[in-house]
Amino acid sequence: MNARQRIGSVLGLILLIGVVLLVNRLGSTPDPVADPTVRSSASASASASASRTASTSRTTAPSTRDPDTGLRLVDLASLPKQAQQTVALIQRGGPYPYAKDGATFGNRERILPNQRSGYYREYTVITPGEGDRGARRIVTGDADRIFFYTADHYDSFVRIRP
Repeated sequence: MNARQRIGSVLGLILLIGVVLLVNRLGSTPDPVADPTVRSSASASASASASRTASTSRTTAPSTRDPDTGLRLVDLASLPKQAQQTVALIQRGGPYPYAKDGATFGNRERILPNQRSGYYREYTVITPGEGDRGARRIVTGDADRIFFYTADHYDSFVRIRP
């Protein structure tokens, strides 16, 4: 086998691996923690509509979108154990590991519904291996009765199923 044939074989193998990875990625189901939510209400409406269309062929499954926010609904048990611990801590009223826990969340990203100042509060979800507060948070609304989770420092959210 000459050098040109070897190069062709290597390129063919690389192409084959790329196709297999692409097919595998397209066929996988999204993880609610890795791909937590929708960025805007316009895309939330489109996603909710697509979700409704896709779900018509399924049997009666619980809604995957929160009707009030358009965000994906997830069960608390599907989130990292540290997020579950933070929710339990909030429900107990603390004490919290960081001074900023319980501070007002300003919703400057406008992913969550617009509410009066002070409606939302944020709490740190400890991230193993991080030297600081990390990117994960629980944000609450309505006096800590509504829970949201972000794994990417407010770039996206999911609504935790009540």
